[in-house]
Amino acid sequence: MPIASNSALRQSALDLAEAVDQLAFGEPVVTVYNPLRYAWAPHSIYLDRFGRGRKRIVFLGMNPGPWGMAQTGVPFGEVPAVRDWLGIEAFVSKPPGEHPKRPIEGFACQRSEVSGRRLWGLFAGKFGAAELFFKDHFVANYCPLVFMSATGANITPDKLPAAERAPLEAACDEHLRRLVGLLQPEVLVGVGAFAKACAARATADLPAAPRIATILHPSPASPIANKHWPERPLQQLHDLGLW
Repeated sequence: MPIASNSALRQSALDLAEAVDQLAFGEPVVTVYNPLRYAWAPHSIYLDRFGRGRKRIVFLGMNPGPWGMAQTGVPFGEVPAVRDWLGIEAFVSKPPGEHPKRPIEGFACQRSEVSGRRLWGLFAGKFGAAELFFKDHFVANYCPLVFMSATGANITPDKLPAAERAPLEAACDEHLRRLVGLLQPEVLVGVGAFAKACAARATADLPAAPRIATILHPSPASPIANKHWPERPLQQLHDLGLW
C-alpha cells in the first residue's frame, strides 16, 4: 500500500471538493460552504505539514463547524489552536453566496469554536508539541461541507433528506477509503456516534480495515462533554488501549 505523500493527500481532498460541488441540496438547506475551496490555502498547509507518513490513529469528525474549519480550513479549526499550536495561518477567501449571519472572516474570526478548542486542547495537553501528536495521529472530517438554513442555523449531514444524503455519503465514503489507504491507520476513532457509523460503513469492505472506535464528541450541546471534558475522552482512550 502507498504511504501518504503530500501530493496524494492534496489530490484526494481536491477530488472530494469536486465531487461534493456537483451535489444539490434543497430546503431547509439554503446555503452551503465548501472550505476545501475558499480555505484551501490553510487546508493544504495542514495536509503538507502533518499528513505525511503512516498514522497509527486517525480521529474523524462529522463536518466543519461554522466558527472552526469553516473559518480556518482545518478540521475542528478553532482559530487560536490552528494559529498558535499548529502554527498555520494563511489567506482565506469568501465562499459564494455568503450567509450574512455566518460571515467568513478566516483567521480574523473572533468567535470561539468550542468543539475545536476542547479537542485540540485535549491533544495539546497530552502531547505538548503538535509535532509529537502528529507523529502517530491525524485529524480529518468525514464531510467537508457546511449546511445552513435560511436563518443561518447549522444543519448537520445526518439531518439531510435520504435522497440528498446518499450521494453525499458516497463521495465522502470514497474519500475516507482513500485516506485510510494512504495513512494506513490501525484505529479510526469517530469523534461522536455519527462519525463512528460513517467510519464503520465506509471501511467495512477494505481488505485491511482499521479497528473502529469512538470518543465523546466535545460539542457544547452535550451535557456530558460540558461536565466531563477532558476526563471522559481521556478515560475512553485509555480504556481502548490507545493512550
